[in-house]
Amino acid sequence: MIEMGENILIYLPAVPLGTALLAFAIRSRRMVETVHFLGISILALLSLLLVKSVLDGQSLFALDGMLFADELTAILILLIGVIGFLNGFYSIGYMRHELTHGEENEKGVCFYYGFYHIFLFTMVISAISNNIAIMWVAVEATTLGSAFLVGFYKHKTSAEGAWKYVLICSVGLAFALYGTILTYSNAFSSVQDAHRAMLWTELVRMGQDLDPQLMKLAFVFVLIGFGTKAGLFPMHTWLPDAHSEAPSPASALLSGVLLKCALFAIVRYYAIALQVVGKEFPNSLLLIFGLLTVGVAAFFILMQNDIKRKLAYSSVEHVGIIATGLGIGGALGIFASLLHTINHSITKSLLFCTTGNIMMKYGTRDANKIRGMLKVMPFTALMFMAGIIAVAGSPPFNIFVSEFTTLTAGLKSGHFWAMILFLLFLVIAFVALVLLISETVFGPPSEDLPRGDANWLTLLPFGILFVFMAWLGLYLPDPLNQLLQGAVSVVLGDK
Repeated sequence: MIEMGENILIYLPAVPLGTALLAFAIRSRRMVETVHFLGISILALLSLLLVKSVLDGQSLFALDGMLFADELTAILILLIGVIGFLNGFYSIGYMRHELTHGEENEKGVCFYYGFYHIFLFTMVISAISNNIAIMWVAVEATTLGSAFLVGFYKHKTSAEGAWKYVLICSVGLAFALYGTILTYSNAFSSVQDAHRAMLWTELVRMGQDLDPQLMKLAFVFVLIGFGTKAGLFPMHTWLPDAHSEAPSPASALLSGVLLKCALFAIVRYYAIALQVVGKEFPNSLLLIFGLLTVGVAAFFILMQNDIKRKLAYSSVEHVGIIATGLGIGGALGIFASLLHTINHSITKSLLFCTTGNIMMKYGTRDANKIRGMLKVMPFTALMFMAGIIAVAGSPPFNIFVSEFTTLTAGLKSGHFWAMILFLLFLVIAFVALVLLISETVFGPPSEDLPRGDANWLTLLPFGILFVFMAWLGLYLPDPLNQLLQGAVSVVLGDK
């Protein structure tokens, strides 16, 4: 008899895949919205059930160990389920606006929902794969699944962004494939069992039996490969184009969740490397790449006029912060990194959704042409302002907590000069983002702009995200703290 945990692991990818197939077959806007809403709701419920099962200490395996869930997996599945639901809910109001204003027809809207769920399906598979080859395939598949969302509007810039995204990420992931093959061959020479040599849970256990030099080489390739998909410098160049050209709810999903799928793949290999070669080698690489990414992104944020490109470079910055936390290492550094992953997903989803409302009202992404938001669309303006303040790292919001924890971990571990640089880069990004508020939220609006916020379908999701953002800035719930502590133990090999 199949256990409950195995059921969840099978249903999690089956629901978005089935929803996608139905959405592609439907040609009615009302019907596809119903199917879409049911799909994201069931996926969110399953993600919460998986988290509960993991917190209850259940061992979740399926398909002869090919699918697997621990505390680390549960964090990513929680983000996919909850953020996927809220962005999916926002999509309903957003796509109705696009349909009403002639930007899309009903067939195009149905295809949007189909690709939205294909995207969710590929991310779920990447999260629950215990087989490192399937994990690589799933991360590669997220590129193909989301590329159609990036090029959804069929503009010249959208097509360029989609092709750039596919080409750069595919080349990058070829490096990750080589790292995967090296890891497999390293394990197979030790255990002489093809199945066991592919399973992440087995690779962590056999860490002392693997060749350290081969593992170092594999980790370098993995960091370059999956780091390209995550947006680490200097492999980040695809990200501003892809995130700025996609529909706003898709941009929110790309930034809020997709980048984390690639980062969590790096974390899986980081956990293996800690067992095989110790902490110095992987920590040094991650700290260098992390600080470079934060620094470069901070200056690019300052230079952008396009709001969505500014937010995309902000995502690059926060990927660098997550990598910096991992590079600092130790229980506190890894905890800060994983907490920042959650905080960034919430905050950036809120910001991209509010940007969607701004574009629907003003018809532009150019910050120089957006003025007086507080008078034109007060609720959206307040949420946008709160999101910018939060993503800049100001208290009392959630990102301040994880950035401060990262800084504390760095100072405690003796990385004094690295943390001085880190703090300097954060200040530059802070200035660049706060300037955006003064440019867009205040000032006299154009007289011909109609006053009033968008419909409630586009306001409710980022209202909920704001509550999460403020709540996690003031209090970390015990179940989430338990999940994070468990994930830290998984990475350090204490479980």
